[in-house]
Formats: sequence, C-alpha cells, structure tokens
Amino acid sequence: MIRVLEKVELNDPVLVEGLPGVGNVGKLAADYLRDQLKAKPVATIYSKFFPPQVYVSEEGLIRLVSNDLSYAKGKAGGKRDLLILGGDYQGISPEGQYELTHRVLEFCHKLGVREIYTLAGFAQGHVVETPRVLGAATSPPRVTEMKKHGVVFSRNDPGGGLVGASGLFLGLGRTFGMEGVCLMGETSGYFVDPRSAEAVLKVLTGALGIQLDFTDLESKAKEIDRIAQKIHDSEKGSESQAPQSREDLGYIG
Repeated sequence: MIRVLEKVELNDPVLVEGLPGVGNVGKLAADYLRDQLKAKPVATIYSKFFPPQVYVSEEGLIRLVSNDLSYAKGKAGGKRDLLILGGDYQGISPEGQYELTHRVLEFCHKLGVREIYTLAGFAQGHVVETPRVLGAATSPPRVTEMKKHGVVFSRNDPGGGLVGASGLFLGLGRTFGMEGVCLMGETSGYFVDPRSAEAVLKVLTGALGIQLDFTDLESKAKEIDRIAQKIHDSEKGSESQAPQSREDLGYIG
C-alpha cells in the first residue's frame, strides 16, 4: 500500500534509492542526503513483504515498518528535483522484491522520473580505509559519464551481478523507459560504514551538481574507525590467550 502524503509536481525528477544492505551504505547515504536537503515526505509504503513487525519508540508508541519517499526541490536555474527512497527493510522474498520495486517505479514514473541512481555497499571482507566507488549502469554512455566522476567499472566486481533492490530498480526501471546507475561503495561488510557512504555521496552529488556538508558523516566515520580499532586490538591480544577466550569475540564477525 502506498499512502500519498502530499500531491506534488516535480521538475524532471531523479530517483535516488538507498535501502538497507551491505554495510548499510545505501541507507546511510540516502538518509543523509534526505536530511541535508531537508526533503519532505511525499509517500509511505507498507507491504506484506516486509517483516511482520512494528517499531516501539522510547515513549512506547508503535510504528509499522515501511519504506518512505521524500522529495527535494532543485534550486532555481533549472536544477532537477529529487525523489529519495529510504526505509526500514527491503522485501524479504524474491516475490516481494519484484512487487515492491515495480509498485514504487510505477508511482515514480507517474511523477515524471526517467533517471535512477541506486546506492549500495560492496563487501570486500576486510577494512577499507579509502573506499572506491564501483559502478554498474544501464547503457555505455552512462558508463562513460560516471567514469568522469571517478566511478570504477570492473569486469570482476561485482562478479555475480547485483542482488536486491539496487540492481532490481535499474533492471525493472528499463521497462518503464528509465536509465540509471548503481553506485557501490567498497566496505568491509562487518559493520555500518559511514566512510563508504560518504564516498558514494560525493560521486552522486558531483554527478547531480549538489552541494552537501559532510561534517556529520565524517564524524560518524571517525567513531566507527575507533570501534574497528578496538576490535582489531582485542583480536590481536586474544591471539596469545587460550582458544576459549576467543569465543567472546565470536559475535563480531
């Protein structure tokens, strides 16, 4: 069910998708973009393909899990408007992924969307200090254009294709006449990665001509760095201890 919160007319809007996934890179990036641009809610999506769950606030109030579409108007001078898709979950089944993606694309198509950027993480299995942004696109001209912004298009990464919303939005988007790019920030895959989200956002904002203040995101990245260092130090210290002492860190992997 898509509950429309505001009827809007948009100027050649671009859809930016960032749902939870590897390192929560896409979600972090989309949420930060929405907050920095002070995007306004336009629709809330509820689905039987989300987990049967509600969130409970500190005040004891419940909220049904959902995805959310917000919009940000472009500045004067013809800059295009943005639609930003974020939320709590992706669909929990293949059928749910297709159903949700199709319904959202159908809704966005009616608002005039013809271009999509999907944001995601690409797990490398180790800590990445300076993450690259890998790409996948719907056409050769898109590849050429995004290379100008530093996006790496590799024959081997992602070797197995794109799984989940970030790939499906591009694939199904073409049935609506939409073109687009997936931007994947390298990440360890072990924890939430603000540094990778920042790398992805810098490419996105460069491509769209948007100015953002990254101070808050950089602060979050430094905090994650401190946590990662503590884990690394703990693991090094445990190497000289009995095997049973390592079990305390088993949950970290």
